[in-house]
Amino acid sequence: MPTAAHIAYRESRGGDPQTGAPPLVFIHGAGGSSLHWPPQLRRLPSLDVYALDLPGHGDSPGNSSTTIEEMAEAVLAWQEALALGPCVYAGHSMGGAIAQTLALDHPEAVAGLILVGTGGRLRVHPDILAMTASKDKYDQGVDTMLAWSFSQNADKGMVELAGKRFLQVPASVVHADFLACDGFDVLPRLGEIHCPTLVLCGSEDQLTPLKYSQFLVDQIPEATLVIIDGAGHMVMLERPQAVSAPILDFINALS
Repeated sequence: MPTAAHIAYRESRGGDPQTGAPPLVFIHGAGGSSLHWPPQLRRLPSLDVYALDLPGHGDSPGNSSTTIEEMAEAVLAWQEALALGPCVYAGHSMGGAIAQTLALDHPEAVAGLILVGTGGRLRVHPDILAMTASKDKYDQGVDTMLAWSFSQNADKGMVELAGKRFLQVPASVVHADFLACDGFDVLPRLGEIHCPTLVLCGSEDQLTPLKYSQFLVDQIPEATLVIIDGAGHMVMLERPQAVSAPILDFINALS
């Protein structure tokens, strides 16, 4: 994987300069990596697509930050290193917090937002914070997070693979991620986001329930909501085709 500004990324360069479609950048959630975005999304046709490993995750060096603002600055440095120009940022959960922060603090860098299973505030259950901070309880914490992250009908093999990938991330990084999420709150500023925004949520999302997404749509002036029936918090892994279709429609409308 190539690296820019200390961030490793996967890329699929299928864009046509004549269409004017902006680059699409996927940002994963807490404890994740670029692999949280399945191939059906990382290789969307006729687009330049990038999927990032945030610092300390996947193949990226360094440590995770405990603030969303620092993570957003790291992503901005990556974008500037590649001289990409304004991008559509698609963020899942914590990645959605990063995408919102970019749109609020660096609107010139953002052509559009795709907010997946996220909210304008991301309080973390105290049990998750306690378990990710404890070496003895970390495995239990991962099991709890998996139970809350997928719908009851999710493919068991996919859930098992997600658990293995979670355990590959250092516990200290996961805990830092959740601390960053717990401190994130831009609810009073959502009306300041003035770029086209697509909000996606699984109907069975337990971690960021549908009311979080509805609030985003109610507050962001140019936001629309798509609900994916039967999917949980990891909606892009459970229903990649159902997620990719509205994303393609959204970006095609931008260009």
